[in-house]
Amino acid sequence: MGTEQPSPEAVLFDLGNTLVAYWAPAEWPAVLHSAIEGTMRFLERVGRLRVSADAVWQRVEGHNHELPAHRVYPLRERLAGIFGLAGEEEVLLDQALLNEACRHFLAPVFARGRPYADVLPTLAALRDAGIKTAVVSNSPWGSPAALWRKEIERLGLRQLVDADVFCGDVGWRKPARPIFDLAVRKLGVAPDRCVFVGDDPRWDLVGPRALGMRAMLIDRTGRTAVPDECPTQSLDQLWDRLGLPSRQ
Repeated sequence: MGTEQPSPEAVLFDLGNTLVAYWAPAEWPAVLHSAIEGTMRFLERVGRLRVSADAVWQRVEGHNHELPAHRVYPLRERLAGIFGLAGEEEVLLDQALLNEACRHFLAPVFARGRPYADVLPTLAALRDAGIKTAVVSNSPWGSPAALWRKEIERLGLRQLVDADVFCGDVGWRKPARPIFDLAVRKLGVAPDRCVFVGDDPRWDLVGPRALGMRAMLIDRTGRTAVPDECPTQSLDQLWDRLGLPSRQ
């Protein structure tokens, strides 16, 4: 018989496809296309689009990748390269313009975001039980953490989580250790008293377990097959799986 694990003091959650529906993996090319189109229209409107549409699309593929060793490739740098801004000193100094370009890039992403029906009740119940919560997430194309914090507010999650950490805060993507280290510091909870819940085994199992956290998968589609893992399909099942106190 295995040793019974104590109830956690904190539960950390991935964001996309764990708490919030944005897109299925096969939909990313269409989402990216909308994001680039929106950015291109913005730069054209403010008179800063100085490369052709054909050149933009040729460059997109060259920037649609992540850096080695899970380093963050920031969205500002990607957009500067795609739209030919990197060589313009005045634009490099104009962070407001790049920030606004990032906002337009993310607009079609945020337009798709909807919390799953089980999210707000689960977060509220965890808070009522005295269990801390956090959002710990990578962001698409290294998009700025500040914009994702506004998204958390829009989704109604702000008042229900004790901390949030995005890859842009530390310069490293999950499963690299720094993003998890910062999260547990913010919460003030030891890693072995935390549980991480996420949908991607590449980022959401290896990373937290390396720190001594428990980690479990959520598979809302029922299509993820990972040896020796038994994903949950709903946060409603989380309570029993983690041995949490009875819900009121």
